[in-house]
Amino acid sequence: MDYQTVCLKVGSQVRDLRKHRGLKQADLAMTAGITRQKVIEIEKGSPSVALQAYARVFAALGCELRLVPATRPTLDEVEELFK
Repeated sequence: MDYQTVCLKVGSQVRDLRKHRGLKQADLAMTAGITRQKVIEIEKGSPSVALQAYARVFAALGCELRLVPATRPTLDEVEELFK
């Protein structure tokens, strides 16, 4: 998976979570201490947004970032773990 796809997926998840919580972009921006324009950039998946801005948004939404593999191991790879 390339970095642009990752940015788009994270942005989409931020937008969905914000909407689910009934927040406007301006509300989230104020709570996170960033500009509304920065929230827009994050939701659009802009790769130029600093990690600090993402961290502020995650904190404002009360969520955390978890890294998970983009692919699942094959049966052969799992079998190797149990040998």
